[in-house]
Amino acid sequence: MADKDTATPEGAEPQDFAATLERLETLVERLESGELSLEASLAAFEQGVGLTRDAQRRLDEAELQVRRLVEQDDGSLGIAPFAGPDDEVPDDA
Repeated sequence: MADKDTATPEGAEPQDFAATLERLETLVERLESGELSLEASLAAFEQGVGLTRDAQRRLDEAELQVRRLVEQDDGSLGIAPFAGPDDEVPDDA
């Protein structure tokens, strides 16, 4: 990994979603190669679980920022907060 100057240091949290996915893909490739010892495989798996949780957290945060367009009574479009699966949608929306 010495050829990647911008690589995230081992154990550090990636700065964005794409970097998180890239790290996960790298871990999967290492695990699938079959060349890791049992201990290294367990450590890589544990790191992968953490990265997966980080990716899910980032997706959840992005979902909260999503806005949906709704048609108003006059035909114009307005912006309303994104309703999550547990949120009730107002009757007038």
